[in-house]
Amino acid sequence: MADGLRIADRYRVLAITERRTTQAEYWKAIAPSLSSPRLVVEDVGRSMQGRELRTVTSGTGPVTVLLWSQMHGDEPTATMALADIFAWLAAPGDDPLRDRITQALTVVMLPMLNPDGAERYQRHNAAGIDINRDARTLATPEARALKALRDRLQPAFGFNLHDQNARTRVGRNGLQAAIALLAPAADEERSYGPARGRARLVAAGIARGLAGEIPDRVARYDDAFNPRAFGDLMQTWGTSTVLIESGALPGDPEKQALRRLNVAAILGALDAIATGGYASADTNDYERLPFNTGGAYDLLVRGGQLVLPGMPPLPADIAINFDDAVARKGPRVREVGDLTGVIAIDTLVATGGFLHARPGALTRDGARTWLVIGAVAAFDVREGADPSSRLRQRIE
Repeated sequence: MADGLRIADRYRVLAITERRTTQAEYWKAIAPSLSSPRLVVEDVGRSMQGRELRTVTSGTGPVTVLLWSQMHGDEPTATMALADIFAWLAAPGDDPLRDRITQALTVVMLPMLNPDGAERYQRHNAAGIDINRDARTLATPEARALKALRDRLQPAFGFNLHDQNARTRVGRNGLQAAIALLAPAADEERSYGPARGRARLVAAGIARGLAGEIPDRVARYDDAFNPRAFGDLMQTWGTSTVLIESGALPGDPEKQALRRLNVAAILGALDAIATGGYASADTNDYERLPFNTGGAYDLLVRGGQLVLPGMPPLPADIAINFDDAVARKGPRVREVGDLTGVIAIDTLVATGGFLHARPGALTRDGARTWLVIGAVAAFDVREGADPSSRLRQRIE
């Protein structure tokens, strides 16, 4: 992990600084790397709207590894990380880690599988289809391109690179999950045949490496078999596949810290495959990961008295979700009342305080006022019921 993090810092593509990047912007940013003879670019298909789907390949080793990212257009963390990996692979000079990987492996990377979705920063493709639920039917050109690539390469290992909901926790009462891992099931029984067994070993190595960097923030993704999903069917088809889901970290609104961790995790896994070291991983490092748990709110304001114009104060907790849960922008009221036992990523204890709704949070009809679920969460936490009392904190 230490080597991978140094590589991430040194070879960061500075032209990419935000999550929302279009295909044209992305390929322009990585163009300097792609001019290197160390990298081979190949067109492997077109999206529904005609955007190119391209692979970048490095190495000539006997073991083929396939990585694909952003099959959901609003899940770009690994796409950013792959840009940094391209820069490292293309750099002049000697590098023992790069030599180990490129001599033992042929690494084929398909960044931004859903460029139409990335254009609008939406999960689905231009037809509204979730590409990751099209592995069985292959109705979309993006899914057909990925399946044809797998069939042609017959990769021994695969990495399915995603982002997950920022409200996901490590277990029910744990911290916000930064990364979740999965060796997807290959059948309804969730059995461990050779392909899934190898994937679990690789995932265990990643989990062990990440534990030292983001303790208590690594989870395990639900392993129920989905016969429509690419990760599950890749496993069924014999490619040992690892799912990496990037969630969120506090103070990381553009996921640049998670981008860095993705670089290190991916390079560590490739090195383990190249050397065969993954085979000695401890599967318990994977099996003891708590499962992802959803259903959390972004912010719980607990213990205060709610003050609305013309009404007496009443005890009420307020649960808030952000329109952008990663950047924590666009707060909205999601639940009001006795929220004892409700789980949230963050909690603001307002005991003894009074929650004064500001005008932007309120709906008015003449002299009447409502606080409506879904309203902008704009509150002042004050010492008293009087709106001129001392301000403790502003929620906005």
